Amino acid sequence: MKIFKRIVLILIVLLTVYVIYIAVDIWRYGNIDETATADAVIVLGAGVLDNKPSPVFEERINHGILLYKNGYVDKIIFTGGKGKNSEYSDSFIARNYAIENGVPFEDIFIEEQSTITQENISYAKQIIEDNNFSMVIIVSDPLHMKRAMIMSKDYGLTAYSSPTPTTKYETLTTKLPFLAREVFFYIGYKIFGRFYQ
Repeated sequence: MKIFKRIVLILIVLLTVYVIYIAVDIWRYGNIDETATADAVIVLGAGVLDNKPSPVFEERINHGILLYKNGYVDKIIFTGGKGKNSEYSDSFIARNYAIENGVPFEDIFIEEQSTITQENISYAKQIIEDNNFSMVIIVSDPLHMKRAMIMSKDYGLTAYSSPTPTTKYETLTTKLPFLAREVFFYIGYKIFGRFYQ
């Protein structure tokens, strides 16, 4: 019985250390900005409110527009389908926002089917292949970048990380729940891979 308890205690300690390691890795990765010239930027969806981008999504869109206007990319790919009670998809609203901010319609692609990050990447990949793009930049919030980039690699994309510097997750009270969520989903994805939802 004592041996069993000792084994359980060791396993708990190892699991705790692993979770802390992943959390630190995700936090540190969010500070890495690999912004470089690419064919397109993929802006990951983050919901809408009253037919407008949510504050979090708006900052991601703004960063994508900034990369476009500064000449890093020629095209923008907005991702995200319809959320609950939404009249329009995330990507549709993002495209309208970008057009209002000076991005030509013809330089914007949207996919309106995804509801999770993995689908964001999967459907964006189809746009990339259809247009013979070779390199892309991924834009999301810093704490989301590690998981997004792992998925991009798994889907065979040549991608650079460019976390938005104006994330709405600014304080520890907003960052820590987001970090905990990312740790959970990151570990789940590492275990179950593409089968993980």
